Amino acid sequence: MLVEPHLAWRHRRTYSSGVTANLTPQYHDAEERFKQALDHSEKLAALREMIALLPKHKGTEKMLAHLRKQLSKLEDEAAQPAHGGHGHRADVGHVKREGAGQWVLLGPPNSGKSSLLAALTHAHPEIGEYPFTTRAPLPGMMEFEDVKVQLVDTPAVAEGHTESYLPNLAHDADGVLLVVDVTADDGGAAALLHDLLARARVWPKARPLPADAPSFLQHKPVIVLGNKSEDDDGTFAALAREPVGADLPFFAVSALTGAGLEPLREALFRTLGKIRVYPKEPGKKPNHESPFVLPDGATIHDLAVHVHKEIADRLKFARIWGHAKFDGQQVDRHHVLADKDVVELHA
Repeated sequence: MLVEPHLAWRHRRTYSSGVTANLTPQYHDAEERFKQALDHSEKLAALREMIALLPKHKGTEKMLAHLRKQLSKLEDEAAQPAHGGHGHRADVGHVKREGAGQWVLLGPPNSGKSSLLAALTHAHPEIGEYPFTTRAPLPGMMEFEDVKVQLVDTPAVAEGHTESYLPNLAHDADGVLLVVDVTADDGGAAALLHDLLARARVWPKARPLPADAPSFLQHKPVIVLGNKSEDDDGTFAALAREPVGADLPFFAVSALTGAGLEPLREALFRTLGKIRVYPKEPGKKPNHESPFVLPDGATIHDLAVHVHKEIADRLKFARIWGHAKFDGQQVDRHHVLADKDVVELHA
């Protein structure tokens, strides 16, 4: 765990085992936020940070187990709807991940997040020409070739009017889309979006991690979408891009005309770092309708585990078509797969 030099001193706490644990000031800050939190998502965020910051050794095993038990309970509560007004309420800021990955859209009022969601997915968000039309997270499934990627529209980010669960939602997503209106002269929106990323403990993938980055900092893709660019020759987009981050990937798009959306679809899938693999039974044609979606770098064994644990245990070899020296090449369980490979497992 990396700690800033001026915070390198630690608090000491002794457990019943007689072993002393050294707890950093950052841990105690997270613990205090957990105690003070009233919002479910804030409790989850603070507890996850506590787990990441807790020193891992024999003296903290019981404490770590207790924290993980608390986390599991909170996550279960977030996933369960309320019954008859009694018990725990579902966490409005929790969106179950579906498809190949999850992108969360963040942006100021009237930047066009909801219009983009409607243009890219089959979702039907409420769209209005007035601020704060979106009141809760709304997911939709974006199609790209033969896979689907989840996009989540969110309430607007504004001074004094940002939902408390947004940092946790951004922290847990696979990637973040910052939506800005290229026709709006609003430099303050960029500052609010950067502040939200900081509170979400998200560091853009386009930027190298700081040398003293804490273990809980999420290094994930952050992409800027310059919406309402249908009448722009690039001038407005350049001006809008500068304050939000000239070093971040930028797409000039239009929810109104659809301009730029097709390249965006591909980028949102490719940036997730996933590959598609098509299963094939011996003597039959491959199934191109329902590919397995695996992390880039996955092996034949990883695919076998996804198909069935028993097949993975008994796997002898596989044959592949696609990125192979020749069609039907025989490979072992350690062979690294590529996007759109066809695989026939032999157990």
